Amino acid sequence: MTLLMTDDNTDLKEQVAAPSEEAGASFSERYSEIIGKVNSTLDQVDWTQMGRIGKAVGILVVVIVAQVLIKGVLDTINLLPVVPGLLELLGLVVVGQWSWQNLTTSEKRSAVITKVQTLRKEYLG
Repeated sequence: MTLLMTDDNTDLKEQVAAPSEEAGASFSERYSEIIGKVNSTLDQVDWTQMGRIGKAVGILVVVIVAQVLIKGVLDTINLLPVVPGLLELLGLVVVGQWSWQNLTTSEKRSAVITKVQTLRKEYLG
């Protein structure tokens, strides 16, 4: 199968090339128009408020990253067969020891209640 190049084929190629040049010019015009709109919008922004928003977004990002890292560490610990049980046992021992030291007598219990109430007043008002 052979194709012969005739004048009809060259005319067709010229017709196809012309719209692509127009599209390029149209693209550059649209691009400059969009950039102009973006610049005018950015000129209207109150940049003094952006510092607060940036800090809030930064804190949110840090909290999300910290949660992902903590979840990864906890998932890794849970993969070890003995560690989760040991951590539960350690928690029970710590709670039992704290209870024995702070809740065995009525004076110690009232001291704990007083301390909790002062912390509550201090932080919650």
